[in-house]
Amino acid sequence: MDRRQIGQSAENIAADFLVAQGVTLLLRNYRCRVGELDLVACEGGILLIVEVRTRASEQYGGAAASIDLRKRGRIIRAAQQLLQQHRELAQLRARFDVVVVWNPGTPEPRLDWIKHAFEM
Repeated sequence: MDRRQIGQSAENIAADFLVAQGVTLLLRNYRCRVGELDLVACEGGILLIVEVRTRASEQYGGAAASIDLRKRGRIIRAAQQLLQQHRELAQLRARFDVVVVWNPGTPEPRLDWIKHAFEM
């Protein structure tokens, strides 16, 4: 698989996992001029902005550590754009989560759901 296919596979695995946890998936791959949001979901009246990450190894801190200040800024700006376009979502409390998918190309990938990964 190439990088794009691996990323898409990880997003599919993360989306299925979140739905199995009772989360309602609202949007996938929301794109705007300032950035992209992998998954937008709702859990108990809380809007979840979910970044999906995958890596081949934990070298350099692993997938979660790859969300640096610059990447967080792009995610936050994209979330602000989303809330401007979808006023009904602006009424919800927002939370930024990360789902790390280890070995997405295998029959049994491992997932880590990091809730409250960062704030605006």
